[in-house]
Amino acid sequence: MNQRRAKIVRETKETCISIEINLDKYFISSVSTTVGFLDHMLELFAMHSGIGFKIKAVGDTYVDEHHLVEDSGIVIGQAFKKALGDKKGIVRYGHFLLPMDEALSYVALDLSGRSCLNYEVDIRFQKSGFNYDLIQEFFYALVNNAGFTLHIKMIKGRNNHHIAESVFKAFGHALGRALLYSKSKKSVLSTKGVL
Repeated sequence: MNQRRAKIVRETKETCISIEINLDKYFISSVSTTVGFLDHMLELFAMHSGIGFKIKAVGDTYVDEHHLVEDSGIVIGQAFKKALGDKKGIVRYGHFLLPMDEALSYVALDLSGRSCLNYEVDIRFQKSGFNYDLIQEFFYALVNNAGFTLHIKMIKGRNNHHIAESVFKAFGHALGRALLYSKSKKSVLSTKGVL
C-alpha cells in the first residue's frame, strides 16, 4: 500500500503553520510552535502514536496563545484527513487507558469521517503559565478538520501537567492503533462501504 503522508501549510493574519506527517514511517518529531507546553504535548503525542510528525508554527502569541493552539489543531486535523485518504484496510477504532503518576485518562476514537468531541477533563485554569482550557479547543479543532469521533475522559488526577500528559499520550496510543492495517480487511470497515 502507498505511504500515507501529507504536507499542509496554512497562513492567516493570526498564524502561519506548516506540518508534515507520515502515518507509516516514524521519524523523530520536530515540533516548534513557540508555545513550550504545546511543543511538549505534541512531542509526546507523536512518540506515543508512532507517526512521523513535523510542525512549525508562529502566531500572535502577544495577544494570547488561543489562535496558535486552535490553528495548530486545525492544521493537524487537515493533515490527518489528507494522509488517511480512503481509509481502506484500517482498523478504524482505537482506545487506550493511560496512567501518568496520579493521573489516569481514557481515550476512545473512531476515524469515522464524522466529527464529534466528548471532552470530560477537569483541569483547572492557572493564573500563570499555559491556559489548560485551550486543550479542549485544540482537540475540537482537530476532530472537526480530521472527521474523527473522539472521547476523552479523565478518570482521576490532581496535577494539571500530569493530566494533560495522560490525555495526549493516551490519544497517541489510541490513534496509533486505529491507524493500523487490519490483516483480514482490504476494504473500508463500514457496511456503507465508505468512511
